[in-house]
Amino acid sequence: MDTMDQSPTAHPQSGTLSHAEIRTIILGVLLAMFLAALDQTIIATALPTIGRELGDLEHLPWIVTVYLLTSTAVTPLYGKFSDSYGRRGTMLIGIVIFIIGSIACALAPTMIVLILARGLQGIGGGGLIALAQTIIADIVSPRERGRYQVYFASVFMTSSLLGPVLGGFFAEHLHWSVIFWINLPLGLVAFAIAFQSLKKLPRFERPHRLDLLGAILLVAATVALLLALSWGGLRYSWGSLPILGLFATSLVLWGLFAARMRLAPEPLIPPGVLHNPVVRMGVLAACFGMGTYIGLTIYLPVYFEAVRGLSASLSGLALIPLMAGTVVGATLSGRTMAKVKHYKRLPTVGLLVAMAATGILAMYGQSLSIVTVEIILAIISVGLGTVLPVTMVTTQNAVAPHQMGTATGTANFFRSLGGAFIVAIFGAIVLSGSGLSGAASFESLSAVAAQSGIDLADVFSHVFIAAIVGFGLSLAFLLALEERPLRGGAIKAAEAAVAD
Repeated sequence: MDTMDQSPTAHPQSGTLSHAEIRTIILGVLLAMFLAALDQTIIATALPTIGRELGDLEHLPWIVTVYLLTSTAVTPLYGKFSDSYGRRGTMLIGIVIFIIGSIACALAPTMIVLILARGLQGIGGGGLIALAQTIIADIVSPRERGRYQVYFASVFMTSSLLGPVLGGFFAEHLHWSVIFWINLPLGLVAFAIAFQSLKKLPRFERPHRLDLLGAILLVAATVALLLALSWGGLRYSWGSLPILGLFATSLVLWGLFAARMRLAPEPLIPPGVLHNPVVRMGVLAACFGMGTYIGLTIYLPVYFEAVRGLSASLSGLALIPLMAGTVVGATLSGRTMAKVKHYKRLPTVGLLVAMAATGILAMYGQSLSIVTVEIILAIISVGLGTVLPVTMVTTQNAVAPHQMGTATGTANFFRSLGGAFIVAIFGAIVLSGSGLSGAASFESLSAVAAQSGIDLADVFSHVFIAAIVGFGLSLAFLLALEERPLRGGAIKAAEAAVAD
């Protein structure tokens, strides 16, 4: 029998955890969650400065994609490892790897070393948010999660607001490496608190087989595809043998990964979960919606600096509406979802509004004032934010309680994978469309583009058009999502869904 279907052996702590004990445990995991959440938002506004100082724009997108890629691949492994060996030890391992990766990033002398270090950092960070969600599910029932909503919301709101500003400020006034050095004190505090507070966790041990081969196949298939997207039209022509070979290699590796999913005793991504139509549609809607959002957060600072001429600090401030609006939209959608029968209507409208607003940027972006662009970004963000609780809660609602952790991990997995793909696509559009050859900074990129008769504003119009396509695919899968009545616990989860 597959170990996924075996009942866990529970070793609960004596008595029921008190509110004070739960709050202490949540504080420990939220600090770890904050580490990972801040790292996703602080890097964006520093990217142009990093590219300039390391003299390498061509590989700049890999700073983001390699982190998303490694964190995506290890997320299911963290869940299964924690099932077998305990949440506390697994969380502490993740924090230590994340800190070591952050130090390596801060000391990186070249872009290639930085990319490798970011991959290591992703291996550590990939489990922090998923583990935090799992630990919270261990100790707080869905019916009680609304009581702790303020803690969850504060983490994501704080990281969304502070990340872009700190990233731009550090890059412009101190040094880009500070965005990684800051993880050292934060990580040590998170480790100390988690080390002590998580001793009180109830234990639910269940033996698992780690599908390392599946993870390797996934990473290899994705890297081959991302290399093809990154090099096509820039280093090699799209019809050249190297690019076609990379696409063919990726296709073969994806086929092997699919076969591994069917044949492995306990595959990296359980096919049984994806066979559920609600899970499948919800995961794909979140994959394209969140993936497009991640791509925009990475390349809008480049737009602000290369096209609009803003400084790194000002580009960080300019990114706040996009970062903060999703929290507003998610909170509104989560609360509405708990009260209405047709909970898909709000996110459907939200995505349509986001597509329309992105279309305005694509057509008139250069002629709009910065204030108008900021308003449009806020509208896009709020509209997209309405989708996130619906996709997550319906996914959790559609599976049996013992599969909820697997379904949640699968949703997070594809959201990150979508982000890696779309960041690579946006990077291919920007770098191949702007005459990158010979440019080592965004200042020289503007000059090279001007000499070639290329308008960078037109290049970013294509990025915005690609974003419309991403939102449109998310809308298509959302419309195909079946509206099932929410269980009582899922209703409460919807009210607290901003944490997801």
